[in-house]
Amino acid sequence: MIVEIPQGSSNKYEFDHDLGVFKLDRTLYSPMFYPFDYGWVCDTLADDGDPLDILVITSQPTFPGCLIAARPLGILMMRDDKGPDEKILSVAAADPRFTDIENLSDLPPHILKEIVHFFDIYKELEEKETNVLGWQDVATAHEVIRRFRGRH
Repeated sequence: MIVEIPQGSSNKYEFDHDLGVFKLDRTLYSPMFYPFDYGWVCDTLADDGDPLDILVITSQPTFPGCLIAARPLGILMMRDDKGPDEKILSVAAADPRFTDIENLSDLPPHILKEIVHFFDIYKELEEKETNVLGWQDVATAHEVIRRFRGRH
């Protein structure tokens, strides 16, 4: 995965493919921050026309453009004003702290609640709707990644 937005940031960065650089797209309207590093799954194209979104749990925040080998744990099913907007949840494969974390049930339930809460309200002050539909398991996450891989 490629990180667009580091954990703890309220800046929404996006990669400008024409210029080959990351740009500041906007700052979140809410006094919130991304709960984990956020970016895209390499070599994918989701139904919204963007690469598939992914969060990766790391011990420390990284930086925009950082390449991370990520191990999926599950997927958060969502919809926004453009339609389906799935988010893979993963851990950094190279971090020994996460060796035994293989699926969503291995995480503290509060982490999953924090992520749902963030995506449920992070666009509220922009007057844009998001609809969090719930978590699906690691098999579903892999299925979605396979479906979107190589479509770009």
